Amino acid sequence: MFRRALLAIPIVLMPNSLHVPFDTGLAGLNVANLLLIVLLLSMPARRPDMPPPAPGILRAPLLLLFASLVIGLLIALATRPGTLVTDLTDLKNFIFYPLLYFVYRHCRQDLAGTRQLLALMLVVAIVAGLESVGEGIARDSFSSFDDSKRIAGPFGGARVSNRAGVFFAMFLPLLVAFALFVRGRRIWRLIAIAGIVVLVVAIMVTFSRQSYLIAVVTTALLLLRRHLLLAGLLAVAMVPAISLLPEGVTQRVVETQQLNEIGEAELDVSTASRFDIWDGAMRMWRDNPAGVGFGRFPSYIGSYSDYEGYDAHNMYVLMLAECGPLGLIAMLWLLWRLLKLAITVRRSSDPDDRESQALALGFGLAVVAMAMGNLYGSSFNEGLVMANFWILCGLVEHYATLKRHARTSPVVAPAPVTDAIYQRFPMAGQIAPGLYRPQEK
Repeated sequence: MFRRALLAIPIVLMPNSLHVPFDTGLAGLNVANLLLIVLLLSMPARRPDMPPPAPGILRAPLLLLFASLVIGLLIALATRPGTLVTDLTDLKNFIFYPLLYFVYRHCRQDLAGTRQLLALMLVVAIVAGLESVGEGIARDSFSSFDDSKRIAGPFGGARVSNRAGVFFAMFLPLLVAFALFVRGRRIWRLIAIAGIVVLVVAIMVTFSRQSYLIAVVTTALLLLRRHLLLAGLLAVAMVPAISLLPEGVTQRVVETQQLNEIGEAELDVSTASRFDIWDGAMRMWRDNPAGVGFGRFPSYIGSYSDYEGYDAHNMYVLMLAECGPLGLIAMLWLLWRLLKLAITVRRSSDPDDRESQALALGFGLAVVAMAMGNLYGSSFNEGLVMANFWILCGLVEHYATLKRHARTSPVVAPAPVTDAIYQRFPMAGQIAPGLYRPQEK
């Protein structure tokens, strides 16, 4: 129970870390770093009723990703040296959060404890959504679109609202899958539906167009899997339903394409700037095939575009530009293994186990949401957004391991007490009569 409570702390703490003083003053370590060390040191030995440890599905691609980052840092230090402490801290922050996958993959919790931690994660996402909705109402964000009215809830100010939208969009499919596919748990389904409403509204107030798209795509895929007719009706009703959305949301969607002074359609500045940055990043990579080095993209992009000091706004482009093909291969391999993890959950459980099937579908689309969220932004290395996703990966794989172990482990009946033992210890037959096997004559 104590360890379960210890495992619950990061789930609550990570998305809300801006509400908590984090500095420790110990060589760049914060509370989250120290908590991870405590979890690693307190990991108990394997319990007899637990399946034997096995290499995690994500271990190999994560190790390759870490290796590509270290190589990228060496390239950066060799070609354009910066502040070593800053570079090492950035590398530590990038690597730290995926390590949570390993901690929760080997958390040694039973099935009930794993379910509780997964449920807590969804509750934390809903509470973060409620904070965003409350802030949006207080600032009247729904009346009209304004960059200053964009909401990010516990993740910070308007500048990180896109990343907040990705966080909500990643956890939305889990709630939708639970509401659609799990039967016989009416109260929990109602809670899931309420959570869906909260996260949808929270996504709206972020005014993140990529998050709007992610939410629509993942929900539509789940509806296609469960109710084909309902999905078709919603598709038909979607266009006229846009007029029912809050004015600020419709303004944000419509402004993606605008008319210039002579009436020609053109992309808004935010969208157009990304294409210019990506084009510059490709030319940057052609000039530096091994990458410009970890953390060096902002200092190089000004030579290839008009956006000096900008982020790539695309994690795949960023990895290619900074760490070369090795970094991009590691990212794509990791995405494939994440999808394989979702397939593993589905295959590890009984086809009639609605809970496991819902978890597999919801997690698979959470992976799709994460992948899409890094096409128009680079939230992959943002700990506040990704920490609970890595915890989710570890818990989901641990859950699949427990389910597979329960299905494949034969039920071993206790060995009967032989006649010889009974003759030596006559009370054995009275203490446990079902175990006594009399000698056949």
